[in-house]
Amino acid sequence: MNHLTSTVVPSFRMESSTIAAIAAFAGALLALALYHLVAVGPSLRRLRRTSSAHDTILGAGETPGAGRLSSLEKAAAATETRSERVEQRLQELERVSRTDLARVGFIRFNAFTDTGSELSYALALLNREGDGVVLSSIFSREDTRTFGKAVRAYKPLQDASKEELRAIEQARGENA
Repeated sequence: MNHLTSTVVPSFRMESSTIAAIAAFAGALLALALYHLVAVGPSLRRLRRTSSAHDTILGAGETPGAGRLSSLEKAAAATETRSERVEQRLQELERVSRTDLARVGFIRFNAFTDTGSELSYALALLNREGDGVVLSSIFSREDTRTFGKAVRAYKPLQDASKEELRAIEQARGENA
């Protein structure tokens, strides 16, 4: 007997609703791909160019923008620290300058008619506020005497000779 061997092939049948769902899904994927190419792609390219320009401006082409911003913040903090040190030093120098001898007046004169060469003198040594001393040296043929007088605000605290007053005025800058 002749047997015919038959192979049973399972049939794969899809229902029309399944085919419609797959077609709808494929259509949605196709629409999404088109939307990406038409709308999203150009926007992403513009965003990349803008981000690159931003980083170039902030980082001068060296580092990304965030790194450049961080380095600028560090530099600003260092500058502020240096500025505080400079301010402290300036205050210290201003304190010192109030007591330095910034104003000097020097007058030579003849204390006596029998001596010449203007060997007597008055020397005013004052700070910027006019405080200090006026020193006088009176020369005569027999001896030399030296006197010192305190000065506050350009005024001697003891009686002063006209030469001492002229030296103080010269130190103040009135007759320099």
